[in-house]
Amino acid sequence: MSDPTLSIRSLPTSTLLGLVIGDVAAEAFAGRPLVELFHLQARRPAVCETEAAYRAVRILDAARELMTRALSESVRLGEPLDSPEKVRDLLRLRYADLGHEVFVAVLLDAQNRVIADCELFRGTLTQTSVYPREVVKLVLEHNAAAVLFAHNHPSGVPEPSQADIRLTETLKQALALVDVRVLDHFIVAGNASPLSFAERGLI
Repeated sequence: MSDPTLSIRSLPTSTLLGLVIGDVAAEAFAGRPLVELFHLQARRPAVCETEAAYRAVRILDAARELMTRALSESVRLGEPLDSPEKVRDLLRLRYADLGHEVFVAVLLDAQNRVIADCELFRGTLTQTSVYPREVVKLVLEHNAAAVLFAHNHPSGVPEPSQADIRLTETLKQALALVDVRVLDHFIVAGNASPLSFAERGLI
């Protein structure tokens, strides 16, 4: 018996879109990048000129949300997060298209298994105020042994600012006092792969 996954993978993008949103809507969206259709970049205002286009966008948004939830479940099933790649896709799906900054903590146990992921602070287009005391309080409430941080740049530019670097060092020092390790800090920005502070040698 043939593998249905292989047959799906061999189909052109236009055909796959047709299966999801219908051939008429797929034809209307022909040529548009998938990162735009699935909002894997800084969000741009979507203009739906017809009801069919509106329904198609809703279906694509639903598909994206289902994939986000599937990835979220996968990192909660007990496997340790032993590489940055395991969280990059989830962070990008969840935060790449937001029009405001958010600061997120992914709390881990002693085996680097996910206990919880929490959106701690929400800001404006260009900045978020982060309070180390609240971060320490959350980590202790969940009895976490380690933490990953992430925040997004709605500008689409993933480079860390000096303020980002200073904040990460402040949080690392504060959490070291309660014997909690900061494993990484990611910046999610548009369709770029989330930047890892650990890979840059910034942690």
